[in-house]
Amino acid sequence: MRALIAAATGLAVALVLVVTVGALGSPDGKTSPKPLLTTVPSHP
Repeated sequence: MRALIAAATGLAVALVLVVTVGALGSPDGKTSPKPLLTTVPSHP
């Protein structure tokens, strides 16, 4: 019975979090126009 209550509580908390984020919308952010440059080390 405790496991069922814990699962229901966790599901309710997750649902509230999803609804809150959905209501607030995604934060405004910018992505860099430049690609991320990576280098591969040379093998000996």
